[in-house]
Amino acid sequence: MKNNRLWIRFKYHIRTEEIAMNVAGKVFVITGGASGLGAATATHLHAQGARVVMLDMNQALGLALQQQLGANSQFCAVDVTDEAQVAAFFQQLEQDYGQLNGLINCAGIAPSAKVFGRKGLHELAMFQKVLNINVSGTFNMLRFATALMSKYERQAGEEERGVIVNTASVAAYDGQIGQVAYAASKGAIVSMTLPLARELSQYAIRVMTIAPGIMETPMLKGMPQNVQDALGEMVPFPPRLAKPEEFAQLVTQICENAYLNGEVIRLDGAIRMAAK
Repeated sequence: MKNNRLWIRFKYHIRTEEIAMNVAGKVFVITGGASGLGAATATHLHAQGARVVMLDMNQALGLALQQQLGANSQFCAVDVTDEAQVAAFFQQLEQDYGQLNGLINCAGIAPSAKVFGRKGLHELAMFQKVLNINVSGTFNMLRFATALMSKYERQAGEEERGVIVNTASVAAYDGQIGQVAYAASKGAIVSMTLPLARELSQYAIRVMTIAPGIMETPMLKGMPQNVQDALGEMVPFPPRLAKPEEFAQLVTQICENAYLNGEVIRLDGAIRMAAK
């Protein structure tokens, strides 16, 4: 009986090692990959041995990051909301790499405007722009990514074909005054997570979402230090702004844990945003 228990534990250990995704050598596409969360994610995955393709509209930053990372990195200027551009990108990606194992959607915008205030009515065009980039752009990328991921021929011991990680925000739950458009867009990303995971399970593709709190982005780092400190002190623990590298680390952990699927993870230090 004792030997049987040892064999069961040994057998389970081997199985666990086999099914975990090893990002080394895998191909990942990161949108919004030239700066902020996307750049940190591309840098972290690349350091783990992954082949990374960064998509962004900022060519200067994107090419600079590609030069910094060197081999096994590539930058492409792509508008995630443009169906023709995205279709052409994935066609070229298949020709160049022959596979896709991960899509990390970080592209997005976060303008602030009240529905009705001193400046008048919230512009409908701005509301539509936010949803177009944050929601339609995410959906446009993941549908083409799914088609390519589904073609991946799993190697011995591999359980999954790929993983999609979308970026929401705590604003999906705790949207503040002036965040109607942004909160609506991130709420949509949250709501997409489970039905996508259920549907794509037939292709052995997982779908997860990260909802970051107050991140140490270039925009926030440009604010006075006392403002940064005040924002950080709003976080229960640790009382500071979250670092993009912590987002990137979580992305990698999601990739490496095959049982994480169909869920939203708040990366927020337990913060719950006030109304304003």
